[in-house]
Amino acid sequence: MPLLDSLLICADNALRTVFAPAHSARPAPGSDQSSGAALQPEQQTQAARLMRINHVGEICAQALYQGQALTARNTQVRAALEQAAREEQDHLAWCEQRINELGGRKSLLNPLWYAGSFTLGAVSGMLGDKWNLAFLAETERQVEGHIDDHLHKIAAADARSRAVLEQMKLDEAQHAATAVTLGAAQMPRAISQIMRLASRVMTGTAYWV
Repeated sequence: MPLLDSLLICADNALRTVFAPAHSARPAPGSDQSSGAALQPEQQTQAARLMRINHVGEICAQALYQGQALTARNTQVRAALEQAAREEQDHLAWCEQRINELGGRKSLLNPLWYAGSFTLGAVSGMLGDKWNLAFLAETERQVEGHIDDHLHKIAAADARSRAVLEQMKLDEAQHAATAVTLGAAQMPRAISQIMRLASRVMTGTAYWV
């Protein structure tokens, strides 16, 4: 595909991801559970903020995958990234729906999160496919850790949020496993630590803004 066409598609994806309502191919997990009527006000507020963090994570995931796919050299790797992005689109829609149900709002900084993540994804793709995949695998492992943390913080009565997060965790693990199968390099420990630090800044900010 010509570069200009690819860039136009990326721009269209960015606008739709950040500003348009998200849609999922799969039904939201926990749709048969209570939407939150049993939650105390502080539990509902906490859940809405945590789901906002997860929504930001999915904004970043879309941007990362788009940037990585743009610069990926191997067609199989590019196809895997595009497939993962489609599955992550479900996560984006589920998080947005849950935020609305809880009376919360999305992050005001979503355009900034998207731009930064797209740049990181494009740079990782330029380093070569094995490092592109290494970045993907490490990102998904860290996302799994964040989801585990949120599952401990969300009220036991919030069955719908928990169902969404549990399915997201399964999908993230599959994406990491796919990256390893396709030949991901071992991410250096120092880079993993830098990624964790950046993630803490993002999650801490998104909790409030």
